[in-house]
Amino acid sequence: MTRVAAIDCGTNSVRLLVADIGAGEDGGTLTDVERRMEIVRLGQDVDRTGRLAPEALDRTFTAMRGYADLVARRGAEVGRDLKIRVVATSATRDAENRADFVSGVVDIFGVVPEVVSGEEEARLSFLGATRELAALRPPRPYLVVDIGGGSTEFVLGGSRVEAALSVDIGCVRMTERHFKDGDPPSPEQIASASADIDDALALVRGGVPVDEARTLVGLAGSVTTVAGIAQRLPAYDSARIHLSRITAPQVHEVTRGLLHATRAERAAIGVMHPGRVDVIGAGALILDRVMREYGFGAVVVSEHDILDGIAWSLV
Repeated sequence: MTRVAAIDCGTNSVRLLVADIGAGEDGGTLTDVERRMEIVRLGQDVDRTGRLAPEALDRTFTAMRGYADLVARRGAEVGRDLKIRVVATSATRDAENRADFVSGVVDIFGVVPEVVSGEEEARLSFLGATRELAALRPPRPYLVVDIGGGSTEFVLGGSRVEAALSVDIGCVRMTERHFKDGDPPSPEQIASASADIDDALALVRGGVPVDEARTLVGLAGSVTTVAGIAQRLPAYDSARIHLSRITAPQVHEVTRGLLHATRAERAAIGVMHPGRVDVIGAGALILDRVMREYGFGAVVVSEHDILDGIAWSLV
């Protein structure tokens, strides 16, 4: 059994997974020891300024210091230092001052964070999302769609990645670009965002043979939140959301409701994390447009994603 620590620093959140990974005939097992998430909005205004804001870096480093303490305690339980991998994605890739982020992470964790390419981000997302799908036996190949804050990754594969592409249509980026002044957004703003998303989906179709996919797998907070709302859960319940199947009409209904709701109405939804209130409409719209444009009748929702992929990569 190997204990590892994975940190995923995205555009909207920074997450920690401390896990025990064991070998096995089925490819191994991953057992959570700690799984934490903080909304830090590292990508605040990066789409507009091209730089990480000082206050966004401060929020991120504060969350990371708490994670470093947890990693040290969990390592002490097994009497050794843990293998650690810190991965940063879209917002940091796009930032002119990413060296400030890198030096801060080194000070906190003692390791250099990897500012991964969109292709590597996609590979790690696919690895984390598909390890458990064998039990459900959904038809292959899968199209894994990871809707992040700054970008969305599209990965096609069965037992391995066959094609992957990352495009800049994350929930934070689309909100800042199209919905910043709308509460709720106007029909014109929704149409503008939809056109922006559809342009990106056309690019994806040119690089990933999406029509070959037989199962759509959706990852990350926008997708899991939509799933919780579709199931009418009174509060967020990862056990009921993980590996649930949500139909295209359900996704469309939830998306329409979110885009027509005020901020106060969205905040009152039981499954809603406070840090997603402002960006969930754009995240849901991305999922809805993916299903419409590519013709999927349902999405399998996974709670396991790039964070789990980072953990698996350590062994």
